[in-house]
Amino acid sequence: MYRISRFHQIMKALPRGTFDRVVQTHQADKHSKGFGCWDQLLAMVYAQLSGASSLRVLETGFNSQRTQHYHLGTSPIRRSTLAEANGRRNTEVFAEAAKLLMSQAHRKLRRESEELLYLLDSSPITLKGRGFDSWTSANSTRNTQGIKLHVLYAGNEEIPIQHSFTAPNVNDIDEGRKLAIEPGAVYVFDKGYCDYNWWHKINEQQATFVTRFKYNAALGVESALPVPAEDADTILKDEIVRFANKHPRGGRKNHYKSPLRRIAVARPDHDRSLVLATNDLESPASTIARRYKDRWGIELFFKWIKQHLKIKSFLGRNENAVRIQILTALITYLLLAIYRKAQDYTGSLWILLAEVRATLFQRPSVEAERYRRRTDAMIELAARQGGLFA
Repeated sequence: MYRISRFHQIMKALPRGTFDRVVQTHQADKHSKGFGCWDQLLAMVYAQLSGASSLRVLETGFNSQRTQHYHLGTSPIRRSTLAEANGRRNTEVFAEAAKLLMSQAHRKLRRESEELLYLLDSSPITLKGRGFDSWTSANSTRNTQGIKLHVLYAGNEEIPIQHSFTAPNVNDIDEGRKLAIEPGAVYVFDKGYCDYNWWHKINEQQATFVTRFKYNAALGVESALPVPAEDADTILKDEIVRFANKHPRGGRKNHYKSPLRRIAVARPDHDRSLVLATNDLESPASTIARRYKDRWGIELFFKWIKQHLKIKSFLGRNENAVRIQILTALITYLLLAIYRKAQDYTGSLWILLAEVRATLFQRPSVEAERYRRRTDAMIELAARQGGLFA
């Protein structure tokens, strides 16, 4: 009986039939000439898991495992064919595959989490030089030329659940306004999402937000809340406030009329305290401060995928190829997170990736059987030797 490889085990989280239905919807395999979207997906996920630094390295490494191709439903690849597919094939196929995995991972991991904590942020990916400048320079900012990845991240489950791409000169709040707000959830974001009317929308949807006030925000203090003695070193101030200006910035009307909390949090390494804004009027100030501190989770996510997956050096230079490579990085992260949960793996995701990278085409069940047989043989040998000297 054939035993599947570790790579095959990881890919089982995205069934071939489900992926093929997405491909069929977009007619993405039309004129594929034997190299379909599934072949492309496997090759790009292999590149992410193995850390392949170029198309040549990818081709050589993947094709060296020919005995595994039949069971994966693929065949040897040619780097020129893969490069052409990355440059031309519909990116929506991979975007929808990522969304399916995000939904699946969120459903599985959410059951164990009590609070729905969502972290919202974006991260620029620098793209400069030959092949990139033709489509990135026109929309660059003073600090960034490339593409911006926006992510809604489930903080307690440590997985992305929504994503989008924009040019670097698109404001974060423009993507934030597109979110479907989930009642009862807690949304945490930084000052880049400062829009009082959007905050009002979150409040109206019976959700909670935690963010930062700008230092020039016009606020009227309604009351001061007591700060517990055990929090006095970190919580400097806790107040109920309202917006004093109903027409900020050139006559725009501010629809947020409900009370808010303003919490000042000490930062020993900064001259100014951290001034938090939230519509949560009940939770302890220390809880609000902890939620904002949890926002660091999405920063760590961006740092993780940039350090450990392939989204800083690219196998293709046009926009289509770049998007597909970033999407397959997200898909790979999600596949690893689901695999980690399925295997009850207690180590970090980075250690799991390191193990997978070293044993990608090993067959775990075969290795386990070999280990069992070696152990039994050693026990039997030890028992026999003991009898010789009795």
